[in-house]
Amino acid sequence: MERESFKSRLGFLLVSAGCAIGIGNVWRFPFVAGQNGGGFFVLIYLIMLVVLGLPVLTMELGVGRASRKSAVLGYKALEKPGSKWHIHGWFAILGCYLLMMYYTTVSGWMLDYFFKFVTGTFTHGMSSEANAKVFTDMLADPVEMGLWMAITVAAGVLVCSIGLRKGLERVSKVMMTALLVLIVVLAIHSFTLSGAREGIAFYLVPNMDNVRSVGLGNVIAAAMNQAFFTLSLGISAMEIFGSYMSKDHTLLSEGARICGLDTFVAIMAGLIIFPACFSYGVEVDSGPNLIFITLPSVFTNMAGGRVWGALFFLFMTFASFSTVIAVIENIMSSCMDLFGWSRKKAAVVNGALILIASIPCVLGYNVLSGFHPIGGRDVLDSEDFLVSSILLPLGSLVYLLFCVTRWGWGFKNYQAEANTGKGMKVAGWMRWLFMIVLPIMILSIFVIGLMG
Repeated sequence: MERESFKSRLGFLLVSAGCAIGIGNVWRFPFVAGQNGGGFFVLIYLIMLVVLGLPVLTMELGVGRASRKSAVLGYKALEKPGSKWHIHGWFAILGCYLLMMYYTTVSGWMLDYFFKFVTGTFTHGMSSEANAKVFTDMLADPVEMGLWMAITVAAGVLVCSIGLRKGLERVSKVMMTALLVLIVVLAIHSFTLSGAREGIAFYLVPNMDNVRSVGLGNVIAAAMNQAFFTLSLGISAMEIFGSYMSKDHTLLSEGARICGLDTFVAIMAGLIIFPACFSYGVEVDSGPNLIFITLPSVFTNMAGGRVWGALFFLFMTFASFSTVIAVIENIMSSCMDLFGWSRKKAAVVNGALILIASIPCVLGYNVLSGFHPIGGRDVLDSEDFLVSSILLPLGSLVYLLFCVTRWGWGFKNYQAEANTGKGMKVAGWMRWLFMIVLPIMILSIFVIGLMG
């Protein structure tokens, strides 16, 4: 069977960027930047993205483009006879399933909140206590959460079942274009608020007092972590799109564009959030509280807040759903490659599997609220720990070693694939950066993740 391919380069870039752009861009990046020296953190983050994130991204894309296959068979096509690199492919697929086991629930939260703003659950002048109660009531209701999770899974599987071009690429083009328009509109609106200047200064102006209080080493570690995790590398989520892409442009060039879109969304998210929070005098919290309690409190106290709240959660829905459909495509493609299934069969079987596997996360805040499987973490945080702190860094290290060592695919083969097409080239001297510096950085991230 001939390998599917994207209809256009724009389709590849938007789908790949959609996979990278997720909840962490909005939920984590602004807060971490603000608490780690603002503009100084952003500068270090950009350096780390170029030094660490971009090279590993090109390696994952390179394995896909050279092999024209999904994770397991991609390794098998490129590895030396008798070697076992392809075993990591199975762990990558497992990582994709694990990611969907909780990401579909959180994406369902975004969709739920969009409809709550549209239908008037949030009203002008609501107290922060009332806003918080909406969130706690949602978490306590397994039927409500289960419904929105199931809608997310069904929609994701439906999009991918239609095909790469007619489903994933077409929907991603519309959704990502709408996302980029929405984020610009929301940011412009935030600039008009009374506290915009203070919010932007807190976010982007380098604050060396913050750097000194946090510690330069901690700021660098935080920037390195954010640059690494923002691209979701290590579980072949990007490798699959490499297998669909053309050879017209070099991997560094295409990777830089993906990183650029991902970073644009992350930085713009802060330009939406901080001016709004400073204008209404609310604390900038991290994680779920920021998105589901703090920001609704801001929206319900501003003019036209119901509209702005609905637009914000529509943007968040697009950001999270773009990752959902990208990872489901990876899972389905792996099954099609490994077992010879049709796209429709892969959609039905995996739709059912993901739906069932996502139920524990839905129940983790109510029926299973007393269940803390890993180090006192609830179900969602335990699943996220396995993916973010173990599978992503170790998987990225495997991709790195496979591409640069003589026991794997080898640097020259990787370099030849990466440099095929027009654009920026991987230079020979970079081999030593990749072989010495990057493994140390990735292992540092792994250790920090285990200790966190």
